Amino acid sequence: MALSVSRRLLRSFGSVLASGRCDSPSSLYPSLHASLGVVSSEEFSAVSKAGSSFLANRRLSTSIPSPESSGGAFPSNLLSAKPVVASESNIGLYQDLVIPVTNFHNEDKGFTVLAGDVFDVPIRKDIIHRVVLWQLAKRQQGTHSTKTISEVSGTGRKPWNQKGTGRARQGSLRSPQFRGGSTMHGPKPRSHAFKLNKKVRRLGLKIALTARAAEGKLLIFDDFEVPTHKTKNIANYVQQMEDSKKLLLVDGILPEKLKLATQNLHYVNVLPAVVSCSL
Repeated sequence: MALSVSRRLLRSFGSVLASGRCDSPSSLYPSLHASLGVVSSEEFSAVSKAGSSFLANRRLSTSIPSPESSGGAFPSNLLSAKPVVASESNIGLYQDLVIPVTNFHNEDKGFTVLAGDVFDVPIRKDIIHRVVLWQLAKRQQGTHSTKTISEVSGTGRKPWNQKGTGRARQGSLRSPQFRGGSTMHGPKPRSHAFKLNKKVRRLGLKIALTARAAEGKLLIFDDFEVPTHKTKNIANYVQQMEDSKKLLLVDGILPEKLKLATQNLHYVNVLPAVVSCSL
């Protein structure tokens, strides 16, 4: 599955993860195991004055064309002599990534830098497994219920005398040994959620983003504007993507036309992202 992200979202997300602080109480992502999709680029182009100097001092694992070929729009101190796509490069070196920016029209919108401490972390399957189990458990409804002896419909009369019948003594026909009786120690409605440390949840999200970036399935979009709300436009775009059966679009503010165009496509998910303390 491919992931598309906006620049505005990447800027806000990267700053929060880098500082380890957060401001809002809502959740950023519903599930990692559902696979990741596409992000827009206005949110990550300018990282603020402090952020730009922070990125300028980082090492880059990839490169872009020279300033002359790109019109001088990209800072020269962020350029490297290495190729943009290096299949033999190692993952988990915390090196910044330089990837192209595009849109739904496949137009060239320049390049952007992805922080290495978010998009180039070591892959750990055990962390992903723990985060997936945490999300599945939290998602479980927990509405299962069985009836105890006090809840089963039936008489409360003693079925026969305690002695003299030759049969085993019984006190109620609602006991679990009788047909239609109660269930002992059966499930009752409850929450299956369990606590997972915030650092583990954040690391799981970073690993998922790193894996998608390494697979070449992380796309940065300049914006999510579509000319019309017709579903066929998004369907045709997904069909043109290689080795991607699902698409996740993540942005802070999602256009209304995009919501209408994707609501009938089960393989395209649109997720408004909120950087929060629940990571």
